[in-house]
Amino acid sequence: MSRSLGHSTKWGIGLAAVLALASCGGSEGGDVGFISDIERAVESVEAERGGPQEYFEVTANRQLTNVFVAVDGDTAAVPYVYLDGALQAPGPLLEGASGHTFLAADITFEPDVIFDSVKTELPEATIDAFSIEGGEIGSVRYVISVRSEQGGALDVTVAADGTVLAVDPI
Repeated sequence: MSRSLGHSTKWGIGLAAVLALASCGGSEGGDVGFISDIERAVESVEAERGGPQEYFEVTANRQLTNVFVAVDGDTAAVPYVYLDGALQAPGPLLEGASGHTFLAADITFEPDVIFDSVKTELPEATIDAFSIEGGEIGSVRYVISVRSEQGGALDVTVAADGTVLAVDPI
């Protein structure tokens, strides 16, 4: 089953990190079952908001899933946290947001293979998060954040089938 979602705002990673640190710790290693929460988080946001939404970013990790809904002509965002199978109340409006947006229908990654290339090329790395970001002209970017045992961290941009497109140190 394919899925579609995004992450392209200047504040999204920072807020996601803060929320992740505030929550309880998760397991280490290669368990990436947390990506199944992405679909449920987006469905919950759309049910809460009464229909399809535009998103700046959706980021999942072992603790929670953050969803950033674009509002006010894509100049602000409403952050949501999906935690323990439930959508939490929205956070305060984040003004001054910018970046590309996407719709849930644009999310088309293959959950069974999205991590395969990263796991093959970096077998000792820990996958910390998976982000979906808005790209140009309604496209999406898929970014896998990984950490080495030595503490180095990378953002690996992949195609919907897991093919590595770019690697950036963070």
